[in-house]
Amino acid sequence: MAELLLDSDIRIWVFLPIVLITFLCGIVRHYVSVLISTQKKVDLQQVQDSQAMIRSRMLRENGKYIPKQSFLMRRHFFNNEESGYLKTARRPAAPQPMTDPNMMVEMLKGQLTNVVPMIAIGGWINWTFSGFVTTKVPFPLTLRFKPMLQRGIELVSLDASWVSSASWYFLNVFGLRSIYTLVLGENNAADQARIMEEQMSGAAMNMPQDPKAAFKAEWEALEIADHKWSLKDVETDVLQKAELELPIDIQSYANTA
Repeated sequence: MAELLLDSDIRIWVFLPIVLITFLCGIVRHYVSVLISTQKKVDLQQVQDSQAMIRSRMLRENGKYIPKQSFLMRRHFFNNEESGYLKTARRPAAPQPMTDPNMMVEMLKGQLTNVVPMIAIGGWINWTFSGFVTTKVPFPLTLRFKPMLQRGIELVSLDASWVSSASWYFLNVFGLRSIYTLVLGENNAADQARIMEEQMSGAAMNMPQDPKAAFKAEWEALEIADHKWSLKDVETDVLQKAELELPIDIQSYANTA
């Protein structure tokens, strides 16, 4: 493998400019996303249903800490055949994301503010700084890393640890997460890695849940839930523990007082 001695001007005119350009583009992308983003309307009925589901799940998990009568009253509120919340609630099926115009507009905005600028700036950097070797990773790598770290440089004899200008740009795109978090906060639109993860998992996350199926599953789970009083004889246990920790003759103390 060939060893290289990089010119110090590469650090000033190639290495640092790519870092600065990538960082500033992320800042601009964040504020553009903030400007064009629309405030999502909150569906009060959906919030009410989600809170009811949370209450029902908490009742199943923590009902052992309340008296049996209280547990049965709460379960009656949810599961009664005539007036139970989970039995009488009738909700229309949620619309599919691909048929929702608002969802399509949000997806288009995400493409315009994230994918298109990354491709355009990456192409410009690859054209402007074509053929430059910018830096070297401080550990040896195998030849399988050459296509990832040496984009735009076709040298078989070059060690795989060297990084080209185009690859350095993509490393900055996915490696400035901590800097963006420090400058812009946690939920920022400049973190390209987080945005791509959300886009990849967004299809599964944005699939609407069928309210009827969710209510039916929760009704069945709450119906078979059994109440086991976990605080039985808790007063006696507390008093016995107090007597063991504080062995004081209360009667003699009252007489002396």
